Amino acid sequence: MKRRLIIGTGAAILLLGGGTAIYFGTRGLPPEAQLARLPSENAPVLSIDFAALRRGGVFEMLSGPVVEEEPEYKTFVEKTAFDYRRDLDHALIAFHSSGVYFLVRGRFDWKRLETYAREQGGGCINGLCRMPGSRPERKISYFPLQPDLLAMAVSPNESAASRMSGPAADSRRITLLPQPVWLSLPASTLQKSEAFPTGTQLFAKAIEGAEGATISLAPRGKAIEAQLEVACRSAQEAAIIAEQFQKVTALLRRLIEKENQKPNPGDLSGVLTAGVFRQENTRVVGSWPIERAFIENLAK
Repeated sequence: MKRRLIIGTGAAILLLGGGTAIYFGTRGLPPEAQLARLPSENAPVLSIDFAALRRGGVFEMLSGPVVEEEPEYKTFVEKTAFDYRRDLDHALIAFHSSGVYFLVRGRFDWKRLETYAREQGGGCINGLCRMPGSRPERKISYFPLQPDLLAMAVSPNESAASRMSGPAADSRRITLLPQPVWLSLPASTLQKSEAFPTGTQLFAKAIEGAEGATISLAPRGKAIEAQLEVACRSAQEAAIIAEQFQKVTALLRRLIEKENQKPNPGDLSGVLTAGVFRQENTRVVGSWPIERAFIENLAK
């Protein structure tokens, strides 16, 4: 739920350009079927329920007024009447080796969006729209699956979005979660602990051999809870990982105490040292309370 994640996702969607009057016969496409269209094998998949975040007041805190001050964003809103803070409801995003794939639900004025696409040097042929991105290797393609559901890709392949016109051949089974934000990580991603954010790499190292993991965020009273669920190959492996998590958390506490400091709920030290873990057969479940102060500091 980092601000740059929310804004970055919104900015990518803002650049999607126009639409067409052609739909692909997918009215009423359920969430499970949407997931099946994403190329998700060996790819992390992120789900953000923007509508739920707005209802909880979190989205407004993270987006802030600074976005409106950006000239490109102001021009986009003026010409298309699309404001992602108001009109974007949900996004499923697959971070695949061949590009980033989006399934976006919201309210779109297709006629104005199509005009904007042409102004940006793009166009639509046979229902598939294309336009240049911010760099030569970032080509944007998209088409409407439903009046309120857009398939989009940012990839070196200018027609990459067409992969989502039907079920993807390289999709993996992903369980939909009720939390407003969740990230599904395949085994291949877990093997790259060095790519995880600083401060979390010790935890990532502990699950390098797991079958997969899911990270989710959800409101818990006045705070937010981050939860990690790790799928292990055996109960024995799960027990080892749970023990490693507990040792890493204790180590972080000792390092902070050594500096004569206390964990601060407003930064990562307070979040990571508050983790609790349990083993459930072949699964490991960890949870970290995230205080509002931490979210406010991220927003700043």
